[in-house]
Amino acid sequence: MTSILKRRDFARWQAGEHLPDAALCKAVREMESGLIDADLGGFLYKKRVARPGGGKSGGYRTLLSARMGDRYVFLHGFPKSDKVNITQDEKKALQFAGKVFLELSGKALSQALKSGVLVEVHCEQDR
Repeated sequence: MTSILKRRDFARWQAGEHLPDAALCKAVREMESGLIDADLGGFLYKKRVARPGGGKSGGYRTLLSARMGDRYVFLHGFPKSDKVNITQDEKKALQFAGKVFLELSGKALSQALKSGVLVEVHCEQDR
């Protein structure tokens, strides 16, 4: 079963932007269909997410680590208008954090969720 997660600070940013979980779920579905904006290497991907009531061009950029079809972890997000891209140091840090989250065992993942380090993204099942 696919799990979609987000880091605690991503969840805070997301709440401040009033970005619903449904937008993240849609982004993951698009990625599973092959629509990836950028593969930054080290299981780190950039995915555009539409602003609620708007389009993707004026929307957000999200960075997430993914093991396609298995686990997705949203790590960082920002409005496109704020900055064009992340720095090389930010990229390295996100790749490292993402790799750690992708490699968590079931028990460690459960602990990360319990402690609030990671938060589950709730998707309405289309099935």
